[in-house]
Amino acid sequence: MNSPSPESRTKAQQQDSSQDTLYAARKKLFVRSVTGLFANWRWALVWITQIIYYGLPWLNWNDRQAVLLHLTERKFYIFGWVFWPQDVFFLAILLIISAYALFFFTAIAGRLWCGYACPQTVYTEIFMWIERKIEGDHIRRQKLDQAPMSAQKAMRRGAKYLVWALVALWTGFTFVAYFSPLKELLASLTSLSFGPWETFWILFYSAFTYLFAGVMREQVCIYMCPYARFQVVM
Repeated sequence: MNSPSPESRTKAQQQDSSQDTLYAARKKLFVRSVTGLFANWRWALVWITQIIYYGLPWLNWNDRQAVLLHLTERKFYIFGWVFWPQDVFFLAILLIISAYALFFFTAIAGRLWCGYACPQTVYTEIFMWIERKIEGDHIRRQKLDQAPMSAQKAMRRGAKYLVWALVALWTGFTFVAYFSPLKELLASLTSLSFGPWETFWILFYSAFTYLFAGVMREQVCIYMCPYARFQVVM
């Protein structure tokens, strides 16, 4: 029986190594807290984006919600403007401009979007900050992760998961507030009588916020983000 040639063995080893890389088991990261100019810029973007996201539904304009994409009435209220379904042309123009701006700034200055303004980056930073406040710095988190289950470990983990869940639920609630009037949502919140589609989207958006920012983190960027696939082209 003929033995495989050195070239075939090399190709087989390369295929095995590529498969190992593609399907490599995740190594849990214990990220160290960093400071400096770029970290400050990242946190500035976190504050700016979240103030806008959580704050816009609470703004009023002429006795109505300032920003409301009212699907039931088929009207998009954006401050003093009212857009109807036939005005989708303007939305298409806005999306095209945003896409070209994203490509342009990435080609000029690198991963500005990924590193500072992407929702995955922003919420991961928020969830990691909560984790540091409850479980400690990266060394303490690593020791806590390797330690056997105890009352203290269960209490810290439970507190972290609870705060994550509350942030995720409020994020999902705010998301739905862009499509359903906030006053109606607040009334439903006090009586816990949300409609079926409000309930679904609050839970759906909350669950994926929790999963992506709290559990998967960098795995979303590595395996799921389509932007990372064509990043190298620019």
